[in-house]
Amino acid sequence: MISPSIKEIARRTLELEAEALMELSKSINPSFDEIIHVLNDMKGRLVISGIGKSAIVGQKIVATLNSTGTPSIFMHAADAIHGDLGMIQHDDVVMIISKSGESPEIKMLITLIKNLGNKLIGMVGNTASILAKSSDYLLDTTVSQEACPNNLAPTASTTAQMAMGDAVAVSLMELKGFTADDFAKFHPGGTLGKKLYLRVSDLSKMNEKPEVKSDSNIKEVIVEMTRKRLGLTAVVDDASKLLGVITDGDLRRMLEKDIDIEHKMAKDIMSNNPKTIAPDALAVDALDKMRKNNITQLIVKTNEAYAGVIHLHDLIKEGLV
Repeated sequence: MISPSIKEIARRTLELEAEALMELSKSINPSFDEIIHVLNDMKGRLVISGIGKSAIVGQKIVATLNSTGTPSIFMHAADAIHGDLGMIQHDDVVMIISKSGESPEIKMLITLIKNLGNKLIGMVGNTASILAKSSDYLLDTTVSQEACPNNLAPTASTTAQMAMGDAVAVSLMELKGFTADDFAKFHPGGTLGKKLYLRVSDLSKMNEKPEVKSDSNIKEVIVEMTRKRLGLTAVVDDASKLLGVITDGDLRRMLEKDIDIEHKMAKDIMSNNPKTIAPDALAVDALDKMRKNNITQLIVKTNEAYAGVIHLHDLIKEGLV
C-alpha cells in the first residue's frame, strides 16, 4: 500500500512539471516562428548538442525529428571538443541545449561553432547566460522551480526541454506537410508501421477464396465453407460479381428452423448486403469496421467484383489487435 505522503510527493512532482509546461507556452513568440522557418529552409541537418541530462534530452529530440522528416544528428558537447566537431557540415544548423548555459564544455563549444560560421540555436533555461547571449536564435526553457525538493536535480527543466523539442518537431511536420504515409516510410517495422502501411489486400491474398453460385445447393455451400475454413462463403455470378454472402450463422439459423433443405439453394439463405471493404483500404480500417459491426470477417470487393476475404485472425496474427 502506498502511503499518502508518497502519493502527495508524486502529485506535487507532476503538478510542478505541468505548471512548468504551462509557463513554457509563453515562450512561443515571433522568435520561435523564425526558428521553425530557419530549420525548414536549411539545406543541411540540425546538429543537436548538450551535456549531462540535456544531452539525453537532445538524443530524444534528434530521434523525434528524424522520424518526422527533419534530418538531425546528435553530438555530445564533451566529444565535440575532442574530435566530433568534424561532423558539422557547412550547411548545418546547430542547437545547443543547456539549463544553465554556462557549463565549461558549452562555453568552449559556442566559440568553436562561431568560428565555423554555422547558425546557432540556444535552448537554454537562463536567458542571462553566455549561451543565450551568443545564440543567433533563442528557445527559452526557463522554469521557476525544479520538482526536486532541493530545487537541484533536473526534473521540470528537462521536461520543459523535451516539450520544447516536441513543439519544434510538430511545427516542422505541419510546415512540411508531413503525412501519415510519410511517417509510415520511416516506421516500417513493428505494429506502428503496420497500422500505417498494411493494406487489406496484403492479408486477404493469403487466404482461401470461398465462393459458390446462387443456384448451388446447401451441400455444396457447406462443403465450400468447410474446405476454405473462413466461416463464410461469397455467392457470385458467372462474372464473379458479388451477389451476397452466407456465414456459418446463416446456416445455423436455417437448420434451427427445421425446414426441408434438400431443395434449398444458396440464393435462398444468403445475405444480400454483406459488409465489404476495398482491397486498398488499410488493415486497421478493416479492424475498425469489424468492431463496429461485431463481426469477424469482411468480404473484399473491387467495384462489384468479389476479391477475397479478410478475417479477424489475420489482424491478430499481424499484432494489430
